[in-house]
Amino acid sequence: EVQLVESEGGSVQIGGSLNVSCIISELRYPGYTLAWYRRAPGKEREGVAAIDKDGHTNYAPSVKGRFTISQDRQDSGKITFYLLMRNLQFEDTAMYYCAAGPYIPVTKVIPPPSWYNYWGQGTQVTVSS
Repeated sequence: EVQLVESEGGSVQIGGSLNVSCIISELRYPGYTLAWYRRAPGKEREGVAAIDKDGHTNYAPSVKGRFTISQDRQDSGKITFYLLMRNLQFEDTAMYYCAAGPYIPVTKVIPPPSWYNYWGQGTQVTVSS
């Protein structure tokens, strides 16, 4: 069974940085697309960033230039992908979820939540003054 395990989030001061990770036990797709989503209190789930098997990325306008998604693939099939968040703002406070699904190009749009078959448990990121 494929499992996505996220690292612990945390509380960060405004303007600070935080790096969260997601470990995928084994993804059997020949290709894949990975993404980070977030849900803030009272708001809808939002696609934050996506990366495909070839390393192409896409970002939500609200985080572009501040967040970086990256991946590390091992020969064993294990994949770890990251979301480096810099210059964090109050509006970045949310529960962050990693997701994995079959390959689809991400250069034009972050695929919708329905695309992904596997999700992490969520990790809380809180930005404070």
